Amino acid sequence: MITMPARKPGRSAAATRRTPLLLDRTGIKRRLADDTYDVLVIGGGITGAYTVLDAVSRGLRAALVEKDDFASGTSSKSSKMVHGGLRYIEQGNVNLVRHSLLERHRFRKNAPHLVHRLPFLFPILEKEGVFDPRLAKGFEGLLWTYDLVGGWRIGKLHQRLTVPEVLSHAPTLRADHLKGGLMYFDARTDDARLVLTIVRTAAALGATVLNGARVEGLLTAGGRVGGARATIDGDAIDIRARAVVNATGVWTDQVDAMADEGHRPQVRPAKGVHIVVPWDKVRIDCTVTVPIPGRARRATCTRWGNRVVLGTTDEDYQGSADDVHCTRQEMDFLLEGANTAFEGKLTPDDVVGSIGGLRPLVGGKEGTTLDMRRDHHITVGAGGMVTVTGGKLTTSRHMGELVVDKVMAVLGHKARSRTATLPLLGGAGYDSEAVAASGGIAAHLGERFGTEARFVGDLIADDPSLAEPVVEGLPYTRAEVVYAARAELARSVDDVLSRRTRARLFARDASADAASAVGALLARELNLTEAETERSVAEYLASVAHEKSVLLEGAAA
Repeated sequence: MITMPARKPGRSAAATRRTPLLLDRTGIKRRLADDTYDVLVIGGGITGAYTVLDAVSRGLRAALVEKDDFASGTSSKSSKMVHGGLRYIEQGNVNLVRHSLLERHRFRKNAPHLVHRLPFLFPILEKEGVFDPRLAKGFEGLLWTYDLVGGWRIGKLHQRLTVPEVLSHAPTLRADHLKGGLMYFDARTDDARLVLTIVRTAAALGATVLNGARVEGLLTAGGRVGGARATIDGDAIDIRARAVVNATGVWTDQVDAMADEGHRPQVRPAKGVHIVVPWDKVRIDCTVTVPIPGRARRATCTRWGNRVVLGTTDEDYQGSADDVHCTRQEMDFLLEGANTAFEGKLTPDDVVGSIGGLRPLVGGKEGTTLDMRRDHHITVGAGGMVTVTGGKLTTSRHMGELVVDKVMAVLGHKARSRTATLPLLGGAGYDSEAVAASGGIAAHLGERFGTEARFVGDLIADDPSLAEPVVEGLPYTRAEVVYAARAELARSVDDVLSRRTRARLFARDASADAASAVGALLARELNLTEAETERSVAEYLASVAHEKSVLLEGAAA
């Protein structure tokens, strides 16, 4: 059968490049100081990233600045799920689920190299399970609702599994009281790489983007916000813009207070944590949802290569937003859930990595954070600054669209959003099945860079030593470190090991062992002095040591 082309030629030209997009920090700083922008976005998480992409794709002169690194806050510490959210149906928020599933579909079309289908398994147990057989029947009705409002777009409907089928997916699951299972399908992504790819796509379309640019204050004239004053590499730079967007997540109130001294805090941070254990300790091939004894919250165990990620919690948080880690108590909580559900015994010694992040929820202090809605909030302040908070990763594209609608109103312009069908860099023409079939380093690079993997491959062709792994036990290559420095604005060992790769999450101690080698590669690419290189390595090692000390506090010597 002959079919019509899936898309018109040239539709994704901006996302398909013949040469790599190289980002020069010095040139970017110069443009920020010299140019006047239609819109300046403050905050380089997922929401800010899609806001600047939407803005530049509508023809606005757009810039984005981030005080630390792209996705260094909540957006690299999420559950990494691109999903509708089953429990939002339980909360009665069907519209959020319907829209989230539509956005999931768009992510899978626009970024097929980064957003992958993932099966979720709910074991049905006679007792001490997420569901007993009586409740399972009602929950299956919820799954039908999920499929009907948009879950079907992923290409599979939910399934009821027999005991042998459940154990084929999770052979170490305790089978004493197992009665079967339910499986449905969602998607996952490397959240930090997704954010970086959105930011780079915006840069490919002409946006000016920079990390390590801390906003210290806002520029105002006649009561209107007209830009920001930022400190970048020790230099104070005034960035002029006709409109400003505050997309700083859990730091939203701090930036809003710069524009309005009488601002009342709106964000209620909710902490979520994940820990990582070796796959051979659990041996699952999907995400398995397990009960936590005596708790209402369910935990998830997700295979990621030769690791399994356990999460998540959802609790109020009162500490510093700049120092969030998984604690010993939280780790024990997740290990308890896994040990209740699976045979064997996971201990703190098995935990090879951890993350702690904050959700920027909006609302009062009443009730638990778990029960709070995940809808986004967009406001325009008296000075004209647009502020966005709340929401979730899955709806970030739509949030960016709505934010730019507000910006267009502030500017008095009109133009339609293009991002619903705009492929991200590396996504246009990407064939996930063909890449997976190729195996080896090609499959590894393909799932991280899409069609742009060839640019990393070119580095290896020029210097075969760059094909060597940079962290023992993980597939990341030395070439990816070089590419991160040249094309991804990586400035430090932490930028590379925590976000350009996920080595810190999946192999914390091994990543520390590789810090000096990464520092040496960055020094060569960025012309760092010996002192700068040593400082970058030392800061990473100190950060890892701090994370580990918080995680293991109270452990036996």
